[in-house]
Amino acid sequence: MTRTVRIIGVPLDLGQSKRGVDMGPAALRYAGLAGTLEQLGHQVLDSGNLAVAVRETVAHEAAQHYLPSVAAACGLTFQAARQAVAAEETPLFLGGDHSLAIGSIAGVTHQARRGVIWFDAHGDFNTPATSPSNNIHGMALAALMGYGYPELTNLGRPGPLLLPEDLVLIGVHDLDPQEREQLRESGITVYTMRDIDERGIGPVVREALDRLEHHDSLHVSLDMDSIDPHEGPGVGTPVSGGLTSREAQLAMEIIADCGCCQSMDIVEINPILDQHNRTARLAVELAASLFGKRIL
Repeated sequence: MTRTVRIIGVPLDLGQSKRGVDMGPAALRYAGLAGTLEQLGHQVLDSGNLAVAVRETVAHEAAQHYLPSVAAACGLTFQAARQAVAAEETPLFLGGDHSLAIGSIAGVTHQARRGVIWFDAHGDFNTPATSPSNNIHGMALAALMGYGYPELTNLGRPGPLLLPEDLVLIGVHDLDPQEREQLRESGITVYTMRDIDERGIGPVVREALDRLEHHDSLHVSLDMDSIDPHEGPGVGTPVSGGLTSREAQLAMEIIADCGCCQSMDIVEINPILDQHNRTARLAVELAASLFGKRIL
């Protein structure tokens, strides 16, 4: 199925502490993202990057963990997502840190609910009361569920932007203690790396799709730290024991088979920590699989 893909860069590095993730959109473009998707028959429109604050220009927000500027960036992402959906385009958001997903998912679900498959080594389910680091990228999923800073939880519309039945989390293997308890009590379907090790990525992803079959469309939020750092080293919060590149490829291929993925985030690529743009090139391969690339 060919489509019009709208690339939207979100060079946000304020939701976490390691510098460099704001260069992720450039790394993905340099890795040939647009050309790869065009070779699959899609029309690709690149909107460039959203005007996200540079850390040095908002130093006065440091004590607030840059909340005002993170909220502003998520607001811009929300508007860009809404515009793409209204134009019947498939928005592809290039991060930047995972905080941007608050805006992208708020935007793509504004007119109609959408199932979300969230690939991540972490739960991103901390709140200001539980987070050891106070980094907002570790609160993104909680904010979408209605927990945390009001500036983020009420983005675009009041109340939770996602319900537990809208969401499946895949690849988790690094949780903070209080975050673990909150996630257990949330009602969200979570597949940890143990589930994947025991059952295989194919059955896990197919079951995830079954759990979301009440939705007509899906959003995939791909944090590249879900990939084992031996294969995707260019991330700010690497955790060993993640998905292999082949497991990630198969996951994308199975989701593509359903024909219902209508939007995507690719986040947390840090070119400063990468090896010859290896992680961005892998991300492009994964996006290609999600958008229809096949072996035969």
